[in-house]
Amino acid sequence: QVQVVESGGGLVQPGGSLRLSCIISGNIFSINAMNWYRQAPGNERELVATMSGGGSTNYADSAKGRFTISRDNAKKTVYLQMNSLKPEDTAVYYCNFDIGSGIYRKNYWGQGTQVTVSS
Repeated sequence: QVQVVESGGGLVQPGGSLRLSCIISGNIFSINAMNWYRQAPGNERELVATMSGGGSTNYADSAKGRFTISRDNAKKTVYLQMNSLKPEDTAVYYCNFDIGSGIYRKNYWGQGTQVTVSS
């Protein structure tokens, strides 16, 4: 059984930093992509950062230059380092793993972690 668990959210002042972590466990044969999404109240869930299985990364315009997605393959963990945080970054952040291939391809989501940027 595959499980995805996130950690690292919290309250931070504007300009501060947080690092989110997300670990996946279970029988995993291939990871196509690891993604971080966020959803603020009243808004749709939006993609913030993505890393392919090969390691290439892409960011939403709002995250470029401030957020960094990285991974530790041995620990099956993906991270989101968030710097220079702004109040508009306040949201529930979700990690997502796109794994498998063909009919076995699936998406797995974490439970979400709250990030609040406020003075």
